[in-house]
Amino acid sequence: MEKIFNIIHKNKNSRARTGVLTLPHGTVQTPVFMPVGTNATVKSITNDDLNDIGFEIILANTYHLYLRPGADLIQEAGGLHGFSKWNKNFLTDSGGFQVFSLSKLRKITDEGAKFQSNIDGSYHMFTPENVVDTQVKFNSDIQMQLDVCSGWGVSRKEAEESLRITSDWLLRAKKRWEECREQGYKGILFPIVQGNFFEDLRKQSAEFVDSLDFPGIAIGGLSVGEPKEEYSRFLAYTVEHLTEDKPKYVMGIGTPDYILDAISNGIDMFDCVLPTRNARNGSYFTRDGMLSIKQERFIHDFSPVDRECNCKVCRTYSRSYLRHLFKSGEILSSILATFHNLYFLNNMIKEAREAINNDRFDEYKEAFLSRFKAGKIL
Repeated sequence: MEKIFNIIHKNKNSRARTGVLTLPHGTVQTPVFMPVGTNATVKSITNDDLNDIGFEIILANTYHLYLRPGADLIQEAGGLHGFSKWNKNFLTDSGGFQVFSLSKLRKITDEGAKFQSNIDGSYHMFTPENVVDTQVKFNSDIQMQLDVCSGWGVSRKEAEESLRITSDWLLRAKKRWEECREQGYKGILFPIVQGNFFEDLRKQSAEFVDSLDFPGIAIGGLSVGEPKEEYSRFLAYTVEHLTEDKPKYVMGIGTPDYILDAISNGIDMFDCVLPTRNARNGSYFTRDGMLSIKQERFIHDFSPVDRECNCKVCRTYSRSYLRHLFKSGEILSSILATFHNLYFLNNMIKEAREAINNDRFDEYKEAFLSRFKAGKIL
């Protein structure tokens, strides 16, 4: 299988590493946080602003785009890049998680997942093959296999069945992806490790995925309601059973503690809606914790959200003004908060990469989280 990932430097005291992903629409420096653009747009921010912050890859959602506007229209427009005019990389998820979490009615069989649209109630069927085909129409740079994600607390029997179906679906997805590659598609398919919170099932899934020699690997079934210590334990355990030199992606994590924990375990890629969702709710990342802009104490506060942040929001606007925008329901509130939160996380990742390259990531992580968790916002 072709190599898409080069490790630049390994931190001496942990699995943390820096690297470079080489994808159809340019290189990506890792570790990397990917903003979520569910409908081929990251909510409340333009492509120009994403470029200015420095993002090299964003995520789009197969389920939502399949239902509206439809894969054929996106293909007609030149794929996601031609449709949205985001000219860097797209990672698309399989839509499987949305099938299981959004659908009023769904049925999982060996063939695929039948589900009811959350938009108009119409019925649809996702199979491993047509999910690959849909993402090929999107011209995704990285696409994900259709999988069955089981949540925290399910029975062993359910976890075993979910893993069996996921593994079978992976073989079918791989076959279709390879056929599409022969026809000129350039994108990469990532398999997904499942196994819930049973060590032997996790090991079984990791070793099976590893044996198929994909260019990269995703780790699923984490951050699904489990306690933080269980997330950390199963993440570390899963990574132990995966080839070191492949890029690794953990889906759905977007807070500094989860991200830095993932980096220390050798994870290279992560995404989450949390930074942009928090922004729309008036919650800003700062080095001293989360700042809720709606608080009355900011009415006469003309200082920036974060005195140490160099983003255009912190250079320009005061807490007082940003509170006024939020309380007035102004659209600009979401726009500015989104820019700041994404800038903040991207800057944290850049600092983490620099710390890894200088063999001081552990110290950086401890110092950053100690201050962030103390929450002493002045």
